[in-house]
Amino acid sequence: MTQAQIESPFDAEFVEGMRSIFEDKIVFNRLLGLKMRALGHDFVSAELTMKPELVGHFAYNRLHGGVISAALDAMGGTACMAALGARYIDQPVDQRLAHFMKMGTIDLRIDYLRPSIGERFTMRAEVLRLGSRVGNTRMEFKGEDGKLLAVGSGAYIVS
Repeated sequence: MTQAQIESPFDAEFVEGMRSIFEDKIVFNRLLGLKMRALGHDFVSAELTMKPELVGHFAYNRLHGGVISAALDAMGGTACMAALGARYIDQPVDQRLAHFMKMGTIDLRIDYLRPSIGERFTMRAEVLRLGSRVGNTRMEFKGEDGKLLAVGSGAYIVS
């Protein structure tokens, strides 16, 4: 998916930079197959397509819980990056994207609500608060039918 297909109020160069980091430069995200779909000033949404390498329970073809956790962690960090991009909107794109180098997960909680069985999953993360040093997020992981399969909350160092 190109930046033109990602819904966003940001400039195209920033969106492409964020997409590139999220989908390509973070190699584990690429391995999982995460694809960004929307990027707002305080949220991000993405999709994940099931593949055999992601199965956690072979008898049910259920998505591995570690995949869900890793995907939601990536979503929370990316939502914080979007909020930083909005906070520093007057900075050149390369400086806004450089904030990624200072980011890291401080705390992550995932609640698994239902078995994740299906071909396609959607995720969304929103920033609850972006302080000068820490960002807090809430994340959702849904099935094709829109049912909530897992939720998460995360804290990220942003400075």
